[in-house]
Amino acid sequence: MDEKILVCIYYGPNGERLIKRGCKIANMLDCPLYVLTIDPLPLDELDAERSDYISRWKQLAEENGVEEFIIKDNEKRPVPKVIAEVAREKQITQIIIGQSVQSRWEQITKGSLINVLLREIPFIDLHVVSVARDIKAQQNRFEKGVRAYLIKEGEGYSLSFVHTKEVAYEGIFFKEIGTDFDNGIFRFMKDNKIMQVYVHEAYVKELKNVSITD
Repeated sequence: MDEKILVCIYYGPNGERLIKRGCKIANMLDCPLYVLTIDPLPLDELDAERSDYISRWKQLAEENGVEEFIIKDNEKRPVPKVIAEVAREKQITQIIIGQSVQSRWEQITKGSLINVLLREIPFIDLHVVSVARDIKAQQNRFEKGVRAYLIKEGEGYSLSFVHTKEVAYEGIFFKEIGTDFDNGIFRFMKDNKIMQVYVHEAYVKELKNVSITD
């Protein structure tokens, strides 16, 4: 049977490391690589940090020739069931899972659910990659996103929550928690790509893509 590898990732600093590990093994075996992430929320309800992680994972997958980046959002079924379904659909032979600090994925790395996964797909090699326990994902720094707009003003853009004919870009504004001003991240589409820019006191100086998960 030809080898096919599936990397399962969840939010936090270990996702990129797992993708790179999977790419290295796939290159050695000269086989296809798939990347899977699962979320109980719909994509349009994800907060700024989770959206940022997904954007970065997609970019990394494209740069490394990943066969397919799979997102299972609004998913209420148990994680092992979803992984098994994807594995059967893609005829996966090896699965890589990180021993993540995230509570949702900690349940996967416990023996009982590992056994559930192995019972679901008994003929697949399962690799659980150890992760340093002191690595923590950033605490959520932003409020829930709201619909907002950018309007050209001077050299930059002003943030507005009212749609007018002067609107240049429409998107979602994620306000930083604990600030009295409109400081945060504005997320929108530009040239068919997702962009995130800093907003300082309701003003964007430049349309420079930024990351909030470094």
